Amino acid sequence: MESRQDRHRKPKKERAALKKMPLKVMGGLTLAAAVCFAIGIGASYWSSHSRTTEEAESAASPVPTGTTQPVKPASSSGAKSTAKPSPESTPKAVTVSPSPNVSDKPAGSGGQVRLSFVGDVIMASKVEDILTQKGYDYPYTNVKDYLSKPDFTIANLETPITTRGTVQNKEYVYRSSPLALPPLKAAGVDIVNLANNHVMDYGPEGLQDTLNALDQEGIEHVGAGKNTEEAYKPVIVEKNGIKIAVFGFSRVVPEASWKAGPNHLGVAETYNYKPPVEAIQKAKASADLVVVVAHWGVERSDHPDKNQTDLAHRYIDAGADLIVGGHPHVMQGFEQYKGKWIAYSLGNFIFTTNDNPKTWETVILEAACTKDKSCNLHLVPILTKSALPTPMNQEDGIKLFQRLSQISIGARVDDNGQVSKK
Repeated sequence: MESRQDRHRKPKKERAALKKMPLKVMGGLTLAAAVCFAIGIGASYWSSHSRTTEEAESAASPVPTGTTQPVKPASSSGAKSTAKPSPESTPKAVTVSPSPNVSDKPAGSGGQVRLSFVGDVIMASKVEDILTQKGYDYPYTNVKDYLSKPDFTIANLETPITTRGTVQNKEYVYRSSPLALPPLKAAGVDIVNLANNHVMDYGPEGLQDTLNALDQEGIEHVGAGKNTEEAYKPVIVEKNGIKIAVFGFSRVVPEASWKAGPNHLGVAETYNYKPPVEAIQKAKASADLVVVVAHWGVERSDHPDKNQTDLAHRYIDAGADLIVGGHPHVMQGFEQYKGKWIAYSLGNFIFTTNDNPKTWETVILEAACTKDKSCNLHLVPILTKSALPTPMNQEDGIKLFQRLSQISIGARVDDNGQVSKK
C-alpha cells in the first residue's frame, strides 16, 4: 500500500476577498452623512452575511427545523446530485455569529493551521435511501463551506465502503457505496478515522475494500490497516511549516478478530493503552502537533466514563495536543488537561435519525493550532436530521452551548461558540 507518511497537501481554494466599497461625498451630502450612509450599508451587508448509539431508525421528516444555511456554500466539484432540494426543503437563513477561526486571510496564515472535525458519518441504511433519491452530495448542501475552508477536515467514517464481504453477526450492520466517496472528498473531508465498531461490519474483505477505495479517492485514513504497524501509524500532513500527526484509536471493538495483528488487518484498539501511548511518543519526536481521534464511551451518555478520561489523560501525558472523540452518538463536554483540549464526543454528523433529540445535536469543531502546540477551539452548532446537517439558528445554538457548558469538565462554551477554561 502506498506510504501515508510526510504527505504535503495543497492549500484549499480560498474565498475571494471582499471588494472594498468606495466612500463618495456627492452633491449636497455632508461628510458626516456620507459616513453614516456607508456604515448603514456595511451593517446591512454583515447582517445578511453572518454565519449563522447505534441508532434505531425512524421515519423522521427529511427537513430539519430551526436551521439556517451557511453563507455562500462552495459548489460541488465531485459527483453531482441527481435531484436538487426543493425550495420547501431549504431552511430559511437567519443571522448567527460568524466563526472567529474562518476569515478571508489565506489558510494557515500567521503561523497557524486550521483543523475542522465532525462526528460519526455513514452513508448506509436510511441515509443511503435518502442519498439514492437526492444524490450523494446532498448531505453537504448546508455545510460544505465549513468543511472546505479549513486546511484539513477530519471525520469518523463509521461504515465500510464496499459492495462485497461477509455480514457480521451483530445488531447494527452498515455498508456504504463507493459512490459516496467522491462527494465526501469534494465537500472538503481530507482524513477519516476507521478505528470504530462498524468499519468491519462486512469482515476483512469489507475493510480491505474500504482501504483501497479511500486510497483511490485520495482520502487519508487512520486507525486501521493491513497489520498492527499500519493500523497504529499516523497520517502525517503539513501546512505552513507545521507538521501534524493524526491517529485513530478505538475502545469499542465487537470481537477480538477485529483487532489488527502482526500478520492480519484490523483496527487500532486502545483497551490496552500501551500501543497508542508508544505510537504517540514516537510521533511526538518529529511532529509539531499530535492529534488523536478516539472511539469510546457509553452510547447516549452526556458524560465521559472513567475509561475515556483516563485514556485521554494518558494520551496527553504521552504527547498528544488535541483529542476528539466519538461513538456515544450524543455530544459530550470538553476538558482542558495540562493546557490541551479534549472533546469527548461530537455525536452524529451524518447518521440515521431516531426520536431522541440529543442525537440530532452536533457541532463542527474548528481548531486553530499553532506551532507552539496550543489550540483555540470554536464550535459551529449543527442540527443533523435525515442526512442533512445544517447550522442552527442563533437561539438554538446558544442553548446547545449552554448545555455543553453544563456537562463540560472545568470548561465553558460562550454564546459565540468559543471554548475556554472556567
